[in-house]
Amino acid sequence: MSKGVKGFVRTHWCGDLTKGLVGKEVTLCGWVQSQRDHGGIIFIDLRDREGIVQTVFDSETSEKCRFAHKIHNQYCIAMRGKVEMRPPGSTNPHLKTGETEILVSDFEILSTSLSTPFLIEDDVKVGEDIRLRYRYLDLRRQKMQRNIIVRYEVVKAVRNFLDKQGFIEIETPILTKSTPEGARDYLVPSRVNPGKFYALPQSPQLFKQLLMVAGFERYFQIARCFRDEDLRADRQPEFTQIDMEMSFIGEDDIMEICEGLMKTIFKKTKGIDLTTPFKRISYLEAMERFGTDKPDMRFLLELKDITDIAKECRFKVFREVVEKGGVVKGINAKGCANFSRKDIDELEKEIAPFGAKGLAWIKIKENELGSPIIKFFSKQEIDNIISRLDGKVGDILFFVADKKDIVYSSLGNLRLSLANKLNLIKQNTYDFVWVLEFPLLEWDNEGRRHASVHHPFTSPIEKDMPLLDKEPSKVRSRAYDLTLNGVEIGGGSIRIHQPHLQKKIFEILKIGEKEAQEKFGFLLEALKYGAPPHGGIAFGLDRLVMEIISANSIRDTIAFPKTQRAVCMLTNAPDTVKKEQLRELKIKVMGDAGIEPTTSAV
Repeated sequence: MSKGVKGFVRTHWCGDLTKGLVGKEVTLCGWVQSQRDHGGIIFIDLRDREGIVQTVFDSETSEKCRFAHKIHNQYCIAMRGKVEMRPPGSTNPHLKTGETEILVSDFEILSTSLSTPFLIEDDVKVGEDIRLRYRYLDLRRQKMQRNIIVRYEVVKAVRNFLDKQGFIEIETPILTKSTPEGARDYLVPSRVNPGKFYALPQSPQLFKQLLMVAGFERYFQIARCFRDEDLRADRQPEFTQIDMEMSFIGEDDIMEICEGLMKTIFKKTKGIDLTTPFKRISYLEAMERFGTDKPDMRFLLELKDITDIAKECRFKVFREVVEKGGVVKGINAKGCANFSRKDIDELEKEIAPFGAKGLAWIKIKENELGSPIIKFFSKQEIDNIISRLDGKVGDILFFVADKKDIVYSSLGNLRLSLANKLNLIKQNTYDFVWVLEFPLLEWDNEGRRHASVHHPFTSPIEKDMPLLDKEPSKVRSRAYDLTLNGVEIGGGSIRIHQPHLQKKIFEILKIGEKEAQEKFGFLLEALKYGAPPHGGIAFGLDRLVMEIISANSIRDTIAFPKTQRAVCMLTNAPDTVKKEQLRELKIKVMGDAGIEPTTSAV
């Protein structure tokens, strides 16, 4: 199995030693998980990446084992011995190797270990900063090793599946041109071209489109990407995409391939047979029903619109919102009429960060309605509201009135909060849904211009083309996102392959001809040479693995992640550099930030 160390040639992994190997002599290498001294007999649990096995050091059966007391936790050791069945009553049903043990005849301490800053156990309670500072120890934990192995299995499944679908894996540049349209670029100064900079790619978008012009037709890449943006639990400054692009296809073709890919991944990693095709809903339907473009559809609690009722009522708050062009929507918390005022106040605080100025409510009790607002509605209006929200005795109805985006985000988040409080989310369920027909453009108040919802290379829906000149905000795009349990795991679109249409979109985005040539001239030129219709998608590998392993943080899927401050706790990156390095790059830093003291050689 290996060439061995100090005369020990490893023959098996620790996790492979089941009762089928009883009577065989084996050689193992690994780390000491725990040691138990029973006076003359020492039990050591030995761990490698495949599992744990119990080993027995008996000084009566091996002279060498008299020295086993020198072995301590996390020592790296090699050993030789015979596989035996554990005595009756001493088996461990929680271990794959729980019926066997190794009677050790010889061993060697390969290296010793200091006392670790935390126990190398799956359920250890330790701060994440300590875990990241000693990441190489954190990664010894079986849970973390399983996470990284699942990630590898996902990548292997992707490569095998796409190879069978006729895809070719092609690497695109890491040092490229800055074309900031979304998040900030990470910039890399060029020593040989003073004053000029490379940018680390936010995605391989332009290069994969050029590969379609080049005639490769089906491309994929496990692509490293970089974005200098504010971080959250599901974001990292450097991340990995399963990146794909195809020629001569439409949305249905791409979605069919992606569904086959997800089916393969989940069968390989979870043993689950996903049902395809996945559900499909439009962006508009997702927002109207769930208040978000990444809906978690494992539970109901759908938003209901009562704007038409509210505009005629005497409740001034609702009526004035409608008169200003806003909307009023509600949600039915089934069986929650027993919520106290304190419970309601807490829910109101939860949605306040999303812009909601208040949370109106109506409790439906056996013989009465409880609410401070019902006096402003006629009986018919109340009956209509209750009917619209399918209200029954024991329910409480919640309402938010404001601009559309505020109502959507407020009630969308209230929906998730209620689902968690009421345990409505089905566990061990994987609910995929495609969200289609996103708006092509959105108005940027700060920039006083339209901006792309996805990116400026997304194709409009053909029947919406006439609106480009008159009402560009109403144009829908040929974009699609794949959502899993309320998390967007991937998104893509059919691209613009005609130069005149790409030029028109740039004009609407207020990207002038000079700017377009400076940023995207190479793409515009390429589109003039017989560009095929094409489209693609990119899945966030880190985020997909996070959902597969049910992790709470994307950092648990990455071997060496950054913190939410984009810092590597292990290496202390980013760090200062010497003046000599900056001088060589023709860079001057304002103040003393980022500069180490000058060395004596300068």
